[in-house]
Amino acid sequence: MLHSLWRAVDQHGVVLDILVQERRNATAAKRFFKRLLMGLKYKPRKIGTDGLRSYGVAQREVLPDVRHRTSRYLNNCDENSHRPTQRRERQMQHFKSPGQAQQFLSAHAMIYGHFRPRRHLMAAEQYRRSRGKAFQTWRQETCAQMAV
Repeated sequence: MLHSLWRAVDQHGVVLDILVQERRNATAAKRFFKRLLMGLKYKPRKIGTDGLRSYGVAQREVLPDVRHRTSRYLNNCDENSHRPTQRRERQMQHFKSPGQAQQFLSAHAMIYGHFRPRRHLMAAEQYRRSRGKAFQTWRQETCAQMAV
């Protein structure tokens, strides 16, 4: 059975939320928007989506004062954030269940973003410091020991 992957990405390419659902209808879109808003500390001014009509229905009910844009060029950030997921899914030979997909993708998106700073926006030295700090945090949080 195919499932849909709903993903919210901010203007900087950071994944805000992921939800795996069976359907791509207005009810599913409303559920995703409500779940997204619960985790955010701010309310977005505008959202960009693909041309799926159920987004418009959900946006008018859940986020009526937010500007909704559906240009195919404006959701490039969203589409590009799918690439690591697609690569990982191929390596795993697909997910065995929607629950496994939800659990893995939620964790994977946050960890992937932590280790992939936006290289094109920073100098080489700043990038190295950022990556070093990310790995130091990872070692502290996971209690991983470096091989000597």
